[in-house]
Amino acid sequence: MLHIRHETVYRYDAPVKHSVQALRLTPRSDGGQLVLNWHLATPGRRVEQWDAHGNLTHWLSVDEPHSEVRIVATGVVDGGEASILDTGTISPMVYRAVTQLTQPFAEIAEIVDDSLAPEAVTPEALLALAERIGERVRYRTGSTDVRHSALDAWRQGEGVCQDHSHVFLVACRSAGLPARYVSGYVDTSSTSGQVATHAWADVWIERERRWLSLDVSHRTLAGERHCRLAVGRDYLDAAPVRGVRRGGGAESLEVFVAIGASQQ
Repeated sequence: MLHIRHETVYRYDAPVKHSVQALRLTPRSDGGQLVLNWHLATPGRRVEQWDAHGNLTHWLSVDEPHSEVRIVATGVVDGGEASILDTGTISPMVYRAVTQLTQPFAEIAEIVDDSLAPEAVTPEALLALAERIGERVRYRTGSTDVRHSALDAWRQGEGVCQDHSHVFLVACRSAGLPARYVSGYVDTSSTSGQVATHAWADVWIERERRWLSLDVSHRTLAGERHCRLAVGRDYLDAAPVRGVRRGGGAESLEVFVAIGASQQ
């Protein structure tokens, strides 16, 4: 089981008159993942809504002048499995669509081969693809931000988990495989790595009518050490926190994530 605390703090150098944020901070119940308890603490008013991708979204509105917004999500989640049966209402074919952050580019052919044919693709072929992406786009913290596309990271030759996932999506979709972006958390306590929000990908296996979840950055199948928050066509669909504001001047952001694992 994963014990999670995720704190996000926005601070502004002038009062914000009004802000609205979409919070996708409630774990999904799919892939065998079980949410044992979960609590979201925020200022302002919240309205719940399920989006088109099956993510529980809280729309947070702070109407009074404010210089800080603090959002804290805490809870316990029993991790899931790499294999996810299709129980959604949206067709997997939606996840073959091109988006702003996953525009196809000619160079992607360097890492796509016949092993990715939709009728014959295997977990081993997808893990080999993740390996090729990791070799071509080296992981470096802070090398990109949420505005960078898959092509940006490819040409820069370095990026973070978001970029690895976006490049993976482009490669899969160019081979005819539906693939979707996943945001969430991963427990890295038993390995090297910084605890933070994380991103990986689901690939649709048509012959088995299921999704297969792969952590591209760690080059492994996602599983019990991962906590799924949201899915979408790319980061913009699945971002844990995303919003707009009126006023406020310059903004600073602090994010703190703590994850601990237990047997029961």
